[in-house]
Amino acid sequence: MSAEENKAVIRRYREIYNNNRLGELDQVVSPNLHSHNLLPGLPQGLEGARKAHQLTSAAFEGLKSVTEDLIAEGDRVVERFTTYGKHVGEFLGLPATGKDTAVAGYSIFRLAGGKIVEHWALMDEAGLLRQLGVLPGG
Repeated sequence: MSAEENKAVIRRYREIYNNNRLGELDQVVSPNLHSHNLLPGLPQGLEGARKAHQLTSAAFEGLKSVTEDLIAEGDRVVERFTTYGKHVGEFLGLPATGKDTAVAGYSIFRLAGGKIVEHWALMDEAGLLRQLGVLPGG
């Protein structure tokens, strides 16, 4: 697939997540997805991706990720994004704070056959903890 076709897959992936239509994930994510940064205790594969989103969207009302940049080369797409949401439920043991959050992050996706088969992610977790009042400086 071309770089533009691969970027279109990532745009579709983001649209599915942002609209909480997890039943459509199989259109763009391989059932054998290997995620290198999955939340603790979740299984690999498409089901783990669904569960990660469910846990996060339950903890953050209005959860949305905005793509800031997409860069593609070969079978990989890099996305720089910002994720927004209001912390209304427990997340990784942290009780709800009611605070609005904006967290920057990067993802690298490897695609094959028009689907995401591998994923790496890095988010500003310290920034999130500052916004939630767990670390000083928020």
